[in-house]
Amino acid sequence: MRQELLQNPVFAMAAEQFDRVANFLDLSDELRERCKWPKRLITVTVPIRRDDGTTEIFFGHRVQHHLTRGPVKGGLRYHPAVDLGEVAALAMWMNWKCALMDLPYGGGKGGIACDPRTMSIGELERMTRRFTMEMIPFIGPDTDVMAPDMGTNEQTMAWMTDTYSTHAGHLVPAIVTGKPLTLQGSAGRTQATGHGVAFLASSALNKLGMSVEGATAVVQGFGNVGSHAAYTLSSYGVKVLGISDVNGAIWNDNGLDTRKLREHVSANGTVVGFADAEAIDPKLLLTQPCDVLAPCALDRVITGENAPHLRCKILAEGANGPTTPEADRILDARGDVFVIPDILCNAGGVTVSYFEWVQNLQRFQWTEREVITKLETLLHTSFEKVTGFAARNGVSQRVSAQAIAIKTVADAKAARGMFP
Repeated sequence: MRQELLQNPVFAMAAEQFDRVANFLDLSDELRERCKWPKRLITVTVPIRRDDGTTEIFFGHRVQHHLTRGPVKGGLRYHPAVDLGEVAALAMWMNWKCALMDLPYGGGKGGIACDPRTMSIGELERMTRRFTMEMIPFIGPDTDVMAPDMGTNEQTMAWMTDTYSTHAGHLVPAIVTGKPLTLQGSAGRTQATGHGVAFLASSALNKLGMSVEGATAVVQGFGNVGSHAAYTLSSYGVKVLGISDVNGAIWNDNGLDTRKLREHVSANGTVVGFADAEAIDPKLLLTQPCDVLAPCALDRVITGENAPHLRCKILAEGANGPTTPEADRILDARGDVFVIPDILCNAGGVTVSYFEWVQNLQRFQWTEREVITKLETLLHTSFEKVTGFAARNGVSQRVSAQAIAIKTVADAKAARGMFP
């Protein structure tokens, strides 16, 4: 199984990052092995009846990296490229993310290999409910709490809540987060990840002695994370020059009106064709001069090929794993790009998911202002912790963030010991 996981390029990347930090921390062989490999790797078949009456089998995965510090927390994605190795890598990153933010969680991730864009609402509901039933022996508010991710949304979480609650015989809102407000979801959850990306980018600008007002930004991706990051950056007075999505990219030297762009995307399903912008090659978008570059879409988009040509001052990683280890080495050698690593930069989503879980357990709802204020407080604390550690130890921001997180998990494992 180890070799199968390492053959996946995303997991191999996560494992390489872990090994580098484990060497830096001088972890013992025992703790290194226990911290690196996931506790559970679960794969199930998900048979559903299609609208045309045929039966189709989908494959679903859930990886629970560690439960040492609490239940695992992580998203559920629907995408054709989902496989066990990718899910295991995302679960590992989520583990470090929760530890860095000092949330009482381990990392989890799930996914079903499918193309939700080709499926009807009824088919998606049947698939979600069947997957939930298959997962019931392995999930629960104190074991594994899922959330929306790529290809899923609050409706997906509502179906999961209903399926699990029907099985339990009573409403169990804490079984997932990212639910609709009508099912005890949390105010502020939808924009949390993108808001966090923008908030930390502004913190980095301040750290570098640069003005937030009038700074420039480029955002790759205009899904939930990218759109909210762009919108929040604009609200801070940052000029968002370029934005891309899966269909193409757009540019405006004077800055894009993100409100109008949202309306355009809502009507057309893509940023392409926006009247107040020019088209630009999506690959070239990443190397345009700007103060903040925020990759908020796919993993491994900052590579050894384009890293030497980045012309940003701050790399705000809204996506999971957007920078390859080779690109990391190039950026470390350059020393002129302030990297906000993914496990910090996109931690807003899991942090507000934690707030939602707490509200569900307490049966007490917070206001949006309370949620966003608490989120910014925790992000600021972690940002200062990461930048301080990096400065004291002469390491990169990524090594700093991962070292803090991995040591937190390792210390918890050492304190608990190993059951015979």
